[in-house]
Amino acid sequence: MVHYNGKKVPSVVIKRLPRYYRYLGELLKQDIKRISSNVLSTKMNVTASQIRQDFNYFGGFGQQGYGYNVEFLYREIGEILGLHEGYKTIIVGAGHLGHALANHSTFEKRGFRLAGIFDIDETIIGKEINGVKIMHIDTLEEFIAQNGIDIAILATPRAVVQDMANRLVACGIKGLWNFSYVELKTDQPVAIENVHLSDSLMTLSYKIKQGDEE
Repeated sequence: MVHYNGKKVPSVVIKRLPRYYRYLGELLKQDIKRISSNVLSTKMNVTASQIRQDFNYFGGFGQQGYGYNVEFLYREIGEILGLHEGYKTIIVGAGHLGHALANHSTFEKRGFRLAGIFDIDETIIGKEINGVKIMHIDTLEEFIAQNGIDIAILATPRAVVQDMANRLVACGIKGLWNFSYVELKTDQPVAIENVHLSDSLMTLSYKIKQGDEE
């Protein structure tokens, strides 16, 4: 459970917001101005009732008999998700995964600015990925302090990720996006999103199996 303006919002609702945002963005590209909850439900595979319940946590947004103004709803959900904050981000770990993340177009499109990449491998220090320089991990604290970094993306080996997370939190990092297959824990007020790619793959496997059995 998370909070929005003092109101408790189920985590599952928060997880649906990026889907709404992404789809509304597609509607805008098609120059669609207005959409009803019924039409949106068909596109999103979520019931119209569920959509209305989700949006009511944040004030509703719709008008009876009119539906939703696509541009307004897109902008409001982006605001709720903090996509207009311009969060400064770093990647810790410049291996294959870190390299792929640095090249991903999501950062700029969603309002995140990748400011630095860090690693311990002397052979790659000073090189650039997508125009962002790889720096030695020993400069981490100084860089965070000087640049006001908000989010750290962890693409390190699992054996060191908790220690690295503790180090980052001590620097004042507000959020950790963790790809290291370890459930990070901290007593400090920091937002953590643990990403397990294999979980998604296993869920896909389940869906295929159920389809075969049907």
